[in-house]
Order: sequence, then C-alpha cells, then structure tokens
Amino acid sequence: MAAKNVYLFSEGKAEMRELLGGKGANLAEMTRIGLPVPPGFTVTTEACREYFSRGGGIWAELEEEVKAALGRLEEQTGKRFGCRDNPLLISVRSGSVFSMPGMMDTILNLGLNDETVQGLAKVSGNERFAYDCYRRFIQMFADVVLKVEHFNFEMALENKKKALGVRYDTELDASALKELVSEYKKIVARETRKQFPEEPVNQLMLSIQAVFDSWNNHRAVVYRQINNLPDHLGTAVNIQAMVFGNLGEDSGTGVAFTRNPSDGTNELYGEFLINAQGEDVVAGIRTPLPIARMADYMPEAYRQLTRLCRLLEEHYRDVQDIEFTVEKNRLYLLQTRAGKRTANAAVKIAVDMADLGLISREEALLRVNPAQLSQLLHRRIDPAARLDIIARGLPASPGAATGRVVFQADDAERLGGEGEKVILVRPETTPDDIHGIVAAQGILTSRGGMTSHAAVVARGMGKPCVSGCEELEIDLAARQFTAAGRRFKEGDLISIDGSGGQVIAGAVPLIDPVLSDEFTRLLTWADEKRRLGVRSNADTPEDARKAREFGAEGIGLCRTEHMFMSQDRLPVVQQMILAKTPEERRQALDKLLPMQQGDFTAIFEAMAGFPVTIRLLDPPLHEFLPKFEDLLVEVTLLKERKGDPQLLKEKEELLRSVRTHQEFNPMLGHRGCRLGLVTPEIYRMQAVAIFRAAAGLIRRGIPVRPEVMIPLVGHENELKPLRALVEEAAAGVMAETGVRIEYLVGTMIELPRACVAAGRIAAHADFFSFGTNDLTQTTFGFSRDDAEGKFLLSYLQQKILPNNPFEVLDREGVGELVTMAADRGRAARPEIKLGVCGEHGGEPSSIGFFHQAGLHYVSCSPYRVPVARLAAAQAALMHR
Repeated sequence: MAAKNVYLFSEGKAEMRELLGGKGANLAEMTRIGLPVPPGFTVTTEACREYFSRGGGIWAELEEEVKAALGRLEEQTGKRFGCRDNPLLISVRSGSVFSMPGMMDTILNLGLNDETVQGLAKVSGNERFAYDCYRRFIQMFADVVLKVEHFNFEMALENKKKALGVRYDTELDASALKELVSEYKKIVARETRKQFPEEPVNQLMLSIQAVFDSWNNHRAVVYRQINNLPDHLGTAVNIQAMVFGNLGEDSGTGVAFTRNPSDGTNELYGEFLINAQGEDVVAGIRTPLPIARMADYMPEAYRQLTRLCRLLEEHYRDVQDIEFTVEKNRLYLLQTRAGKRTANAAVKIAVDMADLGLISREEALLRVNPAQLSQLLHRRIDPAARLDIIARGLPASPGAATGRVVFQADDAERLGGEGEKVILVRPETTPDDIHGIVAAQGILTSRGGMTSHAAVVARGMGKPCVSGCEELEIDLAARQFTAAGRRFKEGDLISIDGSGGQVIAGAVPLIDPVLSDEFTRLLTWADEKRRLGVRSNADTPEDARKAREFGAEGIGLCRTEHMFMSQDRLPVVQQMILAKTPEERRQALDKLLPMQQGDFTAIFEAMAGFPVTIRLLDPPLHEFLPKFEDLLVEVTLLKERKGDPQLLKEKEELLRSVRTHQEFNPMLGHRGCRLGLVTPEIYRMQAVAIFRAAAGLIRRGIPVRPEVMIPLVGHENELKPLRALVEEAAAGVMAETGVRIEYLVGTMIELPRACVAAGRIAAHADFFSFGTNDLTQTTFGFSRDDAEGKFLLSYLQQKILPNNPFEVLDREGVGELVTMAADRGRAARPEIKLGVCGEHGGEPSSIGFFHQAGLHYVSCSPYRVPVARLAAAQAALMHR
C-alpha cells in the first residue's frame, strides 16, 4: 500500500511533528482540542523528500491525494474551489520540522482568477476587498512561483498611490485595485513571457512545488547552516481555507506572544493591524498597533484571544507565538509554535515557569539554548554618555552597537568580512537579507514592527535592532537617509540602542551588562546537576577575575607566551633568543624571571585557591623575532642609501639569526616540549617563577594550586625529563623558602601519537589536558588558517564535513582519539585528571561528548563559561 502523503488537520496531532512539520502538527493539535482553526490539510515532509528523489515535479498519486483532501475541505467550508458563485480560497504555507520563520515561502488567496474574483466580490458584498485579495495573490504567486521580483509590484503600487495622492494601500478604492490587477498581469507577462495562470488546481500544484523548492532556497540553506539544522528533512506544505482580515474595520490580523519575547515579562505581547492580511504584519509594509490596543477596536475578539493564549501556553507548557485573523469580529487561529525569544527572555521564562510549577527545574535547564547565553553579555550604552539622538523607533531586539551605515546586505557581508563594523539600514528587511544581517553589528529599519522579519531574526541572532523608525527617510538609490533634518550617507558612523529604540549620530561608549537574578538562579541549578567541572582559559589577572565572575572553577589553560609579547618584555625575550653564549641567555632569563613571577602571582591571587594550569612556552622562538621579510627590506634600504654602518651590521646579524630560526612548517617544528628539551633553561626559569609565586602567596595565607603543563608531548621519553626538571625546580624553591607547595605536572594531548601512547605517557603525568585545536589540525592534517581561508567553506557546502571541525568537535575522528587516550590513560593511572582546553570546551554539543567520554572538566574563554556550565548540566540530564 502506497504511503499516505496528505493528512487533514483533523487526522493529525502534536506528536506527528516529524511527518507533518511543526506548523502542521500544531494546526492538527489545535483542531483536535477544539480551537477556532480554519480547516485544512498537510502534505507531508515524506512527500517533499520523495519530490526531491524524483528530481522534482508533482506525481499523479500525490495530485490525486491533494484533490481528494481539497474535496473534503470543500465539504467542511461549504465552498467550491474554482467556483464563480462561492469560491473557496486557500493559503499555501511551508512548515518544516524545526521552526525556520520567514525562510521559506507562503502564498495567500490562492484560487482567484478573473472569474472567481467576481464571485468573491458578490459573496462578500465588497468589491474593493475582492480585488485587494486578487492583487495580493498575483504578487505573491508571481514572486514565489514564477520568480518575478516583488520590487516590480511594489513600484507599481507606489506609483498608483502617488498618482492618486494617497499614502496607504488601504486608501485605494476598487477601481484603483482593478487597474493594479491589470498592471500586475502585464508585469508577469513582460517578465515571464507567459500569461498569469488562471486555472486554480494548476495554481495549487505549482504552489506546492514552489514551497517544496523553497526548502533549498539560499536564505533557507543559510539559516540551517547558521542554526546547525539538518538539510535532509524537507518541508511539509500546509493548505488551509482562507479567512480574511482585510474585509473592513471589523477585521484584522496580528501576531501574539503569550509572554514578552524580548525580556520574558509575563504579559501578552504582539501587534495587530486593522483591515489587513497576515503578511502586512510580518513584512513590515505597515507599522502595526500594540496588541493591547486591540481591546479598543475588537473587545470581544481580544478577550477570546487572551483566554486562548493562556490555554495554549498551559497546553504546550511553553511560550507560544500565535498568528491570528479576525474576520468580521470572529477570531481564528492560524498558527501556534514555540516562540522565538532572546536569551534574556529564555532564562527569565524558564525560571518563572519553574517557579509556577508549569515545568520542573530540569525542564527549565533544557529549555535554554546554552549558546544563547552569550547574548546576555550584550553591551549597553553608558548611561552617563551624552547622546545625539536623531530618531526613535521600536526597541525590536536588545543591545547596542556602533557601525558605519550600509544599505545593502551584500555590502554588509563584504565589509563585515573585511573587519568593518556596519549597521544595516533598510526600509524593511526580507529573508533574502539574512547574509547581511549575519555580518552587521545591528539592524535599523524605517518600517515594520516588533514582530517584523528584522526584529525576529535579529533577536534570534542576539543582534540589536530598531524597527519601525518612521522618522527616517531612506533613499536607497542615493545611499543615504535623513533624520531630524540631517543627512547621513553610506559610511557615516551611527549607533543604535535596540533596548530603547534610539538612533544616535556617531559612536557611543558601551558598557558590559549586569546579569539578572534569573540568570544566576538558572546557573546555580545547572551547577547542581552537572558532573563536568568548568574552568577558563585566561592569560591575565583581568581574564582570571572575569572568569571567576562567570563561575569558572579554575584556569584550565594559562598561555605563558602571551606574557612575552608586551612591548616592555619583547626586547628581553629577543635578547634571550639571540644570545650567543649560555651566559648571555642566563642574563636575559634572569631579567624575565621576576616578570613571570609577577604574572603568576597576580593570576594565582585572582583565582584564590582554585587550580591554575600553566602551559610552559609552546610556540617556536621565531614568533618573538621581527619578520624576515621586513628585516630584509630594512637591510636592502640601508645598503642602497648607504646608511649607518653600525646599524647595518646589527640588522644583518639579526637577519642571519632570524633566517636560522625560520622553519618550513613551524606548527610541526621546534616548539613545545621540543623547545624545552633543547633549551631546558627556558622551562626551568618558568618553573622557578611559578613556584616562587606560589610560595609567596602561601606565606601570606593565600591558597594556591599550580598545575604545570608540558605542551606537545608525543612520546613518554619527552615528558619524563621535563617532569624531572619541573620537580627539581619545585624542590629547590621549597628548600629556599621553607614553604610546602602541592602541585601537579601533566601534559597537553594534541598529537595522534600521544593518544595512541596515552597509557605509557600517563605513567609520568598527573593530568591530561586535550588541546583539541591542535589535535584537530594534526588529526586532519589541516593547517587551521589555510583550511578556513581556502577550502573548508567548500567542504561544508559540499557536505564533505557536517561542521567546521575547529568549531564543533569531530566525534568520529578526533573524538575517537580523545576517548582512546582517556581510556588508556585511566587504565594506566586510575587517578589521572582529564580535561579539555581547546575552544571545543565552550561549544555545547562538544561538551556533551566530553561528558559522555568521562572527562573531569572543560576549559574555555571567560565569556563562554556560562555556556559551558549550562551545556554540562544539559549533558548530565540527557545522558543519565
């Protein structure tokens, strides 16, 4: 028996999400519990996948199923599809398993043609309404199905309004709309060289095909890449009887959230428009009214909406994003889904719902996306700053940003890629602008509301957005806008405050955020559930203090080479590298030792007894020397210009030394433990500095837990002598100070051989810390900079790799090596401590893997510590 490809709303339920998509499953569920949902049916995600496997095209069996469901819809509504007397009109909408708002395509008012529009006018008694629906349908169908740029229709509409001296499309009468319909058809004929299709069933089949195809449109693909969503699922298609919000002043349409999606306040939040259809709200064509004003215009419908919003939130036990239409004072629900929300709102809502008993604390922890927590670190404008405010709009997405004005998404992407901070300024954004939104620091639009495309997408990305800023007059052709009588051109510097809706001339001082009580409580709950410890990578006392503020339980990686790079130390480091005799090198190291000791003292003090893992010098020494090419130019110029002979001699000597230190492949060259074995005096100096710093603090009553890490070990015979060197330094300091210091000595596991030989290496190590950045490079044979700059993007686009392995751990390769090393290390030394100090230590899915592998802690940058705390708790809850 052939698979069923079409389900009536009355045949589905919430649990059928994989088959019906999120929207279809929710429409079925609302129908099942008796809510006012216009009837309809869903073409399944399986049908979409079959469509692609067949190479496109609607096959006969699917067409027959759709026609049969259409017949049932005619019975339910008492209308006939394509009938002139009482026409059934339908909407065709996408609906993937995972919510992808605005990324795929929608068509409204399908079924209209030159005959049925007359029937609609007769049945409704409103000719203006009928032709308004018709012109909307032609534009949407032409855009989505026929691929005619919607700009053509917008220009025709604007020209018609200007010719008649009106501002809003609602001011156009039936005669003007009839003329627009005729103009729109001419546009279609001109752009496609074909007449607009009139036969309703043909319109429907073409629309289903177009929605299937929209699964692979550019913006949908980009959205899935950004949000790590799978590409193989396909989209369902939801076909639903139309209800009309554009029938007059007793009709309207809107979007409502059961709680405020920006800050999480427990209040009905949203917008609506009188005498409008749904796309008017989300597309930003008109600036809508706050949802609370609906009580003034449609009090009974508003009361019913409020009641149903609460019912839906309690039913789904989550915040709902609800689309609705009021047709002649009768309320219809068109969609409900889990509401997209800012990180701040997600945390507050999760904690509040747990406090109310709607969900458990464990569910609250699982409701917040760990990656979202970094959005809570939004900067805001310094309240003491004097602001040159030029306009005000709607506070659509919180945070503040400064950047140079750009008007096109492509320019935002290009300049952002070059490191320029930009603000994308548009009349309104569309899903096609997503690449520019990703690249921009913030978004500013002159139209649209709090639920417009710009607002929803910016909130999801954690970017500030000011929308509906009607004071702006944007001239895209001239690449400029005016506000408060002032002109701002592309490239001018502006700032926006997405929390207050302000647009400000010039740059503004920004300050770090203050974290909410709910944030602290949620992470406290997370700490109670997680097994993994969370440390931070920190090289300075400032980083260490920030890490402690965010809840780090120690430092998992302190990179000593960063301490050598400051301008006051670099000459001493270079003196040490270029020394001709052991005595000269010793003199330079004697100068560096107190500097290093001071560094370690400050970091130990900041961590106040928490463990601090210090990696001894890792990079090759040439990184501390001038660039060979720059020196060569200097020497050549001195020779040509007959410069100072003494200076020329010094530069030539330096050039020879730099040439000596050059390597063909520095990443695999004279660095890490190899450097310590060839020039042990460097590691000895660092070890003495560590233990003297520790002894000094212990004398003052400050606890210290140093952990000395030897980098790039691949063989036990590399670690054995360097461990002895560290132990000798520790013994010497303890003897000279009389202070006993508890410490560990371990190694960084970042080579495949180290993973294979982990059992033998563990005999000489108190801990392993997996350096997954370099382990990924050496496992794949990739140079990270070269890979990301030249071919890795192509690998991701061709699906050769599912993710960038430097961002998300490669479980099948690098992960297998981590597991092997952990297992062999524990077998040889059961008490060995196992951690991760690569950037994967702050990436949620990778943290899940490290939890399952039985590691003891992860370490990440200070600002990712909250992310890691929550991700570790979620891993513990999901893998009990």
